[in-house]
Amino acid sequence: PAATYAALDMATCETKLAERNITWQHVDTARGVLAPIRLTGPLHGVAFHSALPQASRATSPYEIMDCRLVLALDDFAAILEKHEVTEVVHLSAYRPPPKNWPEAKLGERHGGALALDAAIFLLKDGTKLDVSKDFHGAIGARTCGPKSGPWPATEQAKTLRAIACEAADAHLFNVELTPDFNRKHKNHFHLEVTPGAKWFLVK
Repeated sequence: PAATYAALDMATCETKLAERNITWQHVDTARGVLAPIRLTGPLHGVAFHSALPQASRATSPYEIMDCRLVLALDDFAAILEKHEVTEVVHLSAYRPPPKNWPEAKLGERHGGALALDAAIFLLKDGTKLDVSKDFHGAIGARTCGPKSGPWPATEQAKTLRAIACEAADAHLFNVELTPDFNRKHKNHFHLEVTPGAKWFLVK
């Protein structure tokens, strides 16, 4: 799915949002972003937002996402729904480029609003899964598959690991980085759709 979504143009992507009954608002312009939108409702019952106060989210640039990322997050939310996740708090999605960024140049990763750093997952029963505290990985360790963690294998850690690995198995994102990758990712899952990529990286 990640490679398919990444190849979409703005009009086709927005049509797919409508077909999925996703509620969103078009953003007139966001430098570096091909198809900028704001989510105005949950995906499969899962709300995605930053840690900003709710009143600030409607106008914050940090809540802008590329439409293609939203399609991947919609699939991801279907996985989260099975784990009874109702809310995902992210550290960043869009990071506006410098003021001298060429108007027609598209950005990559956060600069193109094509990546989300998911830090906290809130469950229906009130349980909080904090990646920084509950993932229980180790830099250089295998994230999914044989001989992978977590250590210790708490219920929170097993749920976070299942979420990450089910998304990886489904190829929802071209790049999925966890605390197993490096210290910069110790507190979040980096989930990225990469235009032009036919490969998938999970660490």
